[in-house]
Amino acid sequence: MFAKILIANRGEIACRVIRTARRMGVRTVALYSDADAGALHVEMADEAVHIGPSPVGESYLRGDKIVAAALATGAEAIHPGYGFLSENPDFVDQVTAAGLVFIGPSAASIRAMGLKDAAKRLMEKAGVPVVPGYHGEAQEIVLLASKAREIGYPVLIKARAGGGGKGMRRVEHPDDFSEALSGARREAKAAFGDDRVLVEKYVEKPRHIEVQVFGDIFGNVVHLYERDCSAQRRHQKVIEEAPAPGMTPALRKAMTEAAVKAAKAIDYSGAGTIEFIVDASQGLKADRFWFMEMNTRLQVEHPVTEMVTGTDLVEWQLRVASGEKLPKTQSEITLSGHAFEARIYAEDAAKGFLPATGTLHHLKFPDTAPEGASMRIETGVRTGDAISPFYDPMIAKLVVHGKNRQAALEALGISLSQTEIAGSTVNTAFLAALAADADFSAGDVDTGLIGRHQQALTAVPPPSSEIVAAAALAASGAGAQAPTRDPWSSLAGYAHFHAMARRTRLRYGEDDILALVSMRPDGRFQVALDAPYDSALDLRAAPRLTRWPGHVTVFSGAVGYSFAVPDPLARADEIAAGADSLRAPMPGLVKLVRAAKGETVIKGQPLLILEAMKMEHTISAAHDGTIAEIATEGAQVTDGTVLVRFAEEAHG
Repeated sequence: MFAKILIANRGEIACRVIRTARRMGVRTVALYSDADAGALHVEMADEAVHIGPSPVGESYLRGDKIVAAALATGAEAIHPGYGFLSENPDFVDQVTAAGLVFIGPSAASIRAMGLKDAAKRLMEKAGVPVVPGYHGEAQEIVLLASKAREIGYPVLIKARAGGGGKGMRRVEHPDDFSEALSGARREAKAAFGDDRVLVEKYVEKPRHIEVQVFGDIFGNVVHLYERDCSAQRRHQKVIEEAPAPGMTPALRKAMTEAAVKAAKAIDYSGAGTIEFIVDASQGLKADRFWFMEMNTRLQVEHPVTEMVTGTDLVEWQLRVASGEKLPKTQSEITLSGHAFEARIYAEDAAKGFLPATGTLHHLKFPDTAPEGASMRIETGVRTGDAISPFYDPMIAKLVVHGKNRQAALEALGISLSQTEIAGSTVNTAFLAALAADADFSAGDVDTGLIGRHQQALTAVPPPSSEIVAAAALAASGAGAQAPTRDPWSSLAGYAHFHAMARRTRLRYGEDDILALVSMRPDGRFQVALDAPYDSALDLRAAPRLTRWPGHVTVFSGAVGYSFAVPDPLARADEIAAGADSLRAPMPGLVKLVRAAKGETVIKGQPLLILEAMKMEHTISAAHDGTIAEIATEGAQVTDGTVLVRFAEEAHG
């Protein structure tokens, strides 16, 4: 076994690897960029090496610096985690050329599966079913459009390199093909440095089911059953589970055999995942699944497989990479119970899952698992850490296990409702709504489920009068108290033997709220609310809430209602953007400008494309008008930067 390894990654996966390595007595070296100098993975590791500035191209993607850090610290092997360089065969070559061990498959195996088109041709030769489509080298638009017509609409344009839903477009009609192809190519080029695509038949009721495989250098390959990752938004996974709901013995046998066959076809060693698309329009049938791609690394959702098989896949990775045989044979790997993983992100689900940033002023996960269940939290952040625009905005993975799917699903809902996060917009309410969705609860899932139910899943009910009153009560001592979870302490100066009221102002969304807080002779607090709430409430018990700089967040189930608390001494000098300008919703790069100064535009017309966190976001006109100013292509903008300013005129 290795004495010391370097982890070429960050965040929760680096923390995850460190925990297993520590248990096995293996020392760890962490890497960190400028933005990650105080990160949790740096604190947990035995040693840490500064790798460069915050942008990934200058830090976590610098293979030369990573190899140099491993050599300088005496590490014997490099664990790539997932993302970054984990599936880069050139990096594997760099590692092995330096006399180090890459904890993962060979460069040849990664190359064989790294490009989706070549991988599918290889799988066809190996006898693995492949979805109908064009996977060739020619990339002329006329040819691609012709192939799309042959396949039959709807079709899916996919970047041939990379994953994570980037560079992917669904096309319903031939007239939309050219525009969709341009967008997919731009996004693919930005994310992977390769704008080549493939075109596939779009399966009408697709299930995304994947099989965990594991191989060693002795030619042994096993599977650890399947995971269902059909719950996706923007082609990215949200809640994963194992085993797949509704799985039949015949389909499981066919899929796992195909997965093992695929891994053996490339002499695979280490952890890998064979992803299949399944047509569930007529139920799960053994002849209705096709190879989609292989991830030649550990998956984000690997914990659900660990929960149902009782394994530690990171331990398996270390053992296999150090030259040992697989820890278990196929007959020794069994399924037990059901597991879910929910990905908690800093994002605004109501605004199309727009990634968010911010400081996590309050971060609290459940202390214990619900009765009859087990739970684990995979995270790389702590209270006080910032969600940076430089990296994926994942905060944590909440993983639960129960004796069956229903028990695990109930545990997931309870655990999400007990999770408290303040300081950034998060998706916990959306995850809880998805877990409670009737179709999802019944196991009737497919990759379009979230899209069909998106409005209901992302809708957050307005705060009740009780929630607003609790926020007002907590805010009434703002400025005199440090942030606290005890709102009642802010009223410690009240004297209950005489009437006294304190005026408090709050802001929720676009609403300004005025409240009068007073203490009754019987010890209860009374909060009188102005319109639109128009109520007076008596409060005795403290709700779940937290105060943080300039804000109060009240938790109700999985929803965190955040209220801004204006500083009464601050000058009211905020100039509203109003309807005459459009501002950047987050930091990013102006990728494409589709309108010009002086041009008259109509409501809903796309004006420019902002690239943020490797995803493209279209900024459209909120009303008819004439453009007075518009950002230039290539401009780097921050959150709130004016992108478009309209000429002053009446808006229809």
